[in-house]
Amino acid sequence: TRQQYLDLFYEMKTFTGAAVAVVAVAAASITLAPATIAFAPTSHVAAPRTVAFSTVDDKTEVREYFNNEGFNRWNKIYSESDEVNNVQLDIRNGHDQTIQKILNWIEADGNIKGKTVCDCGCGVGSLAIPLAKMGAKVSASDISDSMATEAAARAKAMGIKNAKFYTSDLESVTGKYNTVTCVDVAIHYPTDKMAEMVGHLCSLAEDRVLISFAPKTWYYELLKKIGELFPGPSKTTRAYLHDESVVREALKKAGFEVSREEMTGTSFYFSRLLEAKRV
Repeated sequence: TRQQYLDLFYEMKTFTGAAVAVVAVAAASITLAPATIAFAPTSHVAAPRTVAFSTVDDKTEVREYFNNEGFNRWNKIYSESDEVNNVQLDIRNGHDQTIQKILNWIEADGNIKGKTVCDCGCGVGSLAIPLAKMGAKVSASDISDSMATEAAARAKAMGIKNAKFYTSDLESVTGKYNTVTCVDVAIHYPTDKMAEMVGHLCSLAEDRVLISFAPKTWYYELLKKIGELFPGPSKTTRAYLHDESVVREALKKAGFEVSREEMTGTSFYFSRLLEAKRV
């Protein structure tokens, strides 16, 4: 039904604003009349959402979401649970592909054992745990206490002792590490804060930074704008797309140069991955 498509759209919205609007477009095409109603009353949809977005702090919104309903939803996606729909399964597969690309790079380098890694926005440990298994000394954090606690529990169940998980926003992370990773977190950062966020990641890294983000292109931007016309049945966080040139410039300004890059795209997941090394 059209409502089921809308529910799927809002389940995905926190992950990638570029892709989720595809669901909204599909929902609008199911029946012409309801779709026209959804698009027509701009005063009842667009205006209230704009006001809400201007008065709510992104960081607080993300923390609250991933400590509550968001945790339950994404914990299932970032696991082997069968309690996921086709859209969520597609997102899981896309995220897994990005993680595997990072692991393939690191495995190919063959020098991660004994090195320090800082994973910012670790979620449930999808990257931090495999890196610890490879012998890295991992320090992983997430703004959501529920996420960090779940990651620690998963690591403990696997007998991993060379990884620590704690609750912190990205800006509060300190220290120096050989490698700093930040996967699919930038979706929650407004454009005007993106360069500053990248700069902070670089300040933590001695050797390299690995970062992924939803790329801003005219096509993804158009889909996102269409998708925002649909009010959701449950609270989610805002999603931001980022101009790749901004990310690259921020890396360059911090003294890093992109050495490897990848793009992962499934039906409902789009993520640009950059590895940058200090020069």
